[in-house]
Amino acid sequence: MRTFRHVHTSAGLALVLALALAGCGRDEASGSASLPDPMGSWAVESLTTGGRTLHAPESARLDISQNQAKGNYGCNGFTAVMAFAGPSAVTVTPGVSTTMACADMEFETAFAKLFQGKLTIDRGPDRLTLKTADGSTIAMTSAPAATNAPLTTTEWSVESLVSGATAASVPAEAAGKARFTIAPDLAVSGSLGCNRFSAKATVEGSTVTFGPLTSTRMACEGPVGEVERTLTELFGSGPLTAKIEGRTLTLSAADGKGLTAKAASAAE
Repeated sequence: MRTFRHVHTSAGLALVLALALAGCGRDEASGSASLPDPMGSWAVESLTTGGRTLHAPESARLDISQNQAKGNYGCNGFTAVMAFAGPSAVTVTPGVSTTMACADMEFETAFAKLFQGKLTIDRGPDRLTLKTADGSTIAMTSAPAATNAPLTTTEWSVESLVSGATAASVPAEAAGKARFTIAPDLAVSGSLGCNRFSAKATVEGSTVTFGPLTSTRMACEGPVGEVERTLTELFGSGPLTAKIEGRTLTLSAADGKGLTAKAASAAE
């Protein structure tokens, strides 16, 4: 004859809690604890491809929001569409990117090649690794969201000249020489690449208009002179649309001409 043993309610609750805690421990030990999703801002650390490790420039990053991504290969900016298939797979479709000639084109080219097609996702606390079918990887760590540099008080260093859909980096001879700052009172000062200049700006929403430029009168030839003439024409062409993303400023005229500039660091 089968007998039944009565278990006190308090003892039963204790047993349930013990089993629950044991189950939690097994989840953590097996690595199935909740991990962060890939949404957010990530600083790229390195790429591994073809048996080599390529270390990332400081500005290489990836910002993922919903099914969209934007980032920086290290110099050129880019966008992409990301279609997630569960928590561990994604298909990346490249969008638009700038096409400047940059110092570390090997890294930029490799990053662009890896960040497309079907990728698997390996996540950990504060880490995200994307893997291609051949085992190449993009290793990243969590990073604070990029905050936009202020239009005023920032020293902007011109990096490229834009004409329509084309952005060409400034010639090596002129790199870092064209710089300007808009003071809080909207007084503008800086260098066109050779001659120093000053002007007064007006700002209305996202539109910046430079008043007449006053500059020194040194004769400037070669690539530096070409950059100077281009900037003089741009600043004098009327209202410019200003767009700031992180530490990058884009000024665009109605005819599609413009510039991109980076916020200079304290070391510069």
